[in-house]
Amino acid sequence: MNQIADSMSREPLTGMDTGAVELRILRVMIATVVLAVTASLVFAPWRFTSGLVLGGGLSLLNYHWLRTSVAAIFGDDIETHHPRVRVSRYLIRYFVVGFVAIAAYQLQIVSLPATIAGLCSFVPALFAEAGREFYLAIIRREESY
Repeated sequence: MNQIADSMSREPLTGMDTGAVELRILRVMIATVVLAVTASLVFAPWRFTSGLVLGGGLSLLNYHWLRTSVAAIFGDDIETHHPRVRVSRYLIRYFVVGFVAIAAYQLQIVSLPATIAGLCSFVPALFAEAGREFYLAIIRREESY
């Protein structure tokens, strides 16, 4: 029985530093947005470029809000704050992102497909992190039995 993980421990079972993972994901998201905007400056019309800028900015803002609101919901000081406020903050971010994207599209400032592509900057970041973990698992021969 002494081999069972302590479920009350705050240590992650994987031994991975989650702060480093979050920082790598954020950096790859920023690099993806910068690369896409740079390429669209050369090859695409201004509305497409502005859509990528808006979508990428909203994606980065959404990622930050997600991290902070989830940290607030599962934080240690539950007794001092109201959990409903935290949950509403988690849901409000969807409305803010949607409202800004729709308002910019209605004002004909951005291209809607480009805005959606900018909002998807999280996807390449996840693929990059998955590729990194897969590479490290092969090189270090982790997860092999």
